[in-house]
Amino acid sequence: MSTTRQHPPGDLGREPEGAGVGARADSGIRADSGAGVSSVEPVPAVEATGRQWRTLSLRDASGIVPMARDFARQALHDWGWLPAATADRRAAAEDVLLVVSELVTNACLHAEGPDELRIARTPKVLRVEVADSGAGAPSPRTPHRAGRPGGHGMFIVQRLCLDWGVVRVPDAPGKTVWAELAAPA
Repeated sequence: MSTTRQHPPGDLGREPEGAGVGARADSGIRADSGAGVSSVEPVPAVEATGRQWRTLSLRDASGIVPMARDFARQALHDWGWLPAATADRRAAAEDVLLVVSELVTNACLHAEGPDELRIARTPKVLRVEVADSGAGAPSPRTPHRAGRPGGHGMFIVQRLCLDWGVVRVPDAPGKTVWAELAAPA
């Protein structure tokens, strides 16, 4: 697996040897959604590392961005980030939802649409991954100009996250764009 990173890896950025895109599909809760139908099947929720994963299939779905935000919101609720009792927790949850929106929207605009959304957490870090079949690599527009329309998505991700990057599987189309945020205190 080849990885392009924008910054040093965070706690969740270390992948097991030989792991590729989708290698964690057996962890967390898998929610497959196609043509507006969603089903949730329980799978082991915690890896040996203490990571809890949630996966949502976005192939052939409509209303992808709101669906992704709702899925992320439910994960945050289940993990105790919502309802937010403090301003810090509320801001952290809003940051996660914004990052999910930006990554999924980028896959819609610049790839052939997202294939899958994965969210993982440890006590210290929350990781968002969006897999798509696009060839391009996202990057913040430089120089960033706030008044210029468009091109702000990866700048926002870069500003809100501890770390972000792109993972490609050799000899396969597509990529996974990931971002990590600090868990609220």
